[in-house]
Amino acid sequence: MILTIAAAVFVFGLLVLVHELGHFITAKMTGMRVDEFAIGFGPKLISKKRGETIYSLRAVPLGGFNDIAGMDSDNNPAGERGFCAKPVLSRMIVILAGAAMNFILPIVLFFMIYATLGEGQPANEPIIGGIIDGMSAQKAGLEEGDEILSVDGQTVGTWKEFTDKLRTVEEGQDISLRYKRGEEVAEVTVSPQYNEQEKRALIGVQSSIVYEEKTVPESFTLAIDHTKEITVMMIDSIAMLFREPEQTENLAGPIGIVQMSGQVAERGFIPLLNFAALLSINLGIINLLPVPVLDGGHFVNLFIEAVRGKPLGSKAVAYTQRVGIALLLMLMLFATKNDLVRVFMK
Repeated sequence: MILTIAAAVFVFGLLVLVHELGHFITAKMTGMRVDEFAIGFGPKLISKKRGETIYSLRAVPLGGFNDIAGMDSDNNPAGERGFCAKPVLSRMIVILAGAAMNFILPIVLFFMIYATLGEGQPANEPIIGGIIDGMSAQKAGLEEGDEILSVDGQTVGTWKEFTDKLRTVEEGQDISLRYKRGEEVAEVTVSPQYNEQEKRALIGVQSSIVYEEKTVPESFTLAIDHTKEITVMMIDSIAMLFREPEQTENLAGPIGIVQMSGQVAERGFIPLLNFAALLSINLGIINLLPVPVLDGGHFVNLFIEAVRGKPLGSKAVAYTQRVGIALLLMLMLFATKNDLVRVFMK
């Protein structure tokens, strides 16, 4: 439990810090007045004022905010230094900077991993490197480090041969796996679970990983490429939610993310950094969606203002924000329902 809480605080804190730092730095660079830079919500735990800005750490580490003066044009105590008084381009930069930082963070984290460990590649040997919680391999008693010897009596000598045989398994078909653990050889029956996204049956195992050393320039290039690949994959996954509504069952909320943070942390600090990078990309994409109250929604309003030559009326903004809040609350409730089902019904 302590590890899970510590891992969740680390991940949420890192993501929020980086996101809000993007808004903060660009607000300062464009001459806006920032009254407070806060990590977390609720009562202040630590607070210190430097210059015109209060820097605070608050009790609930599930968010954060920048109190930029003049966000509301009807209440701008900062005059020319208020957000609403700045050119549209400056405001656009500040709004987009948070999400931009959420794409920069994964590049930094992946670079650190590649530069220190190298590039991970699946090992050639048919040795299990990871077990996915709740999947059939775990239920059957398989463990990390087990060496697969045969599938339904057919010998396998490489991980590829093992996965190729699994690909031929049909939905509902049980398979017999013979494996070696230490000096002992045993056999177990596994019931694969059909995965709609993969369009095949899975048992929930991952290969062991071997690492190849990389130079600093190679590490930087790999970090950028890996971030691009994951971004494209996540955008496609979000689009799939609209094409295939049943996929919403896979949505996770704060409870699910906390639980996953603890599970990943048990595997080590590097997997936790990988997890933080994935969540950061996800946060960046979600924040850019054109939904009122999200950064993407604010950007759309600013774009309309740039085209019209004047901002939207306060009533129109208030209405769209109410709609946005309602949509986010519905999504949060649905994701939390999924979390509770996973926790109590698995």
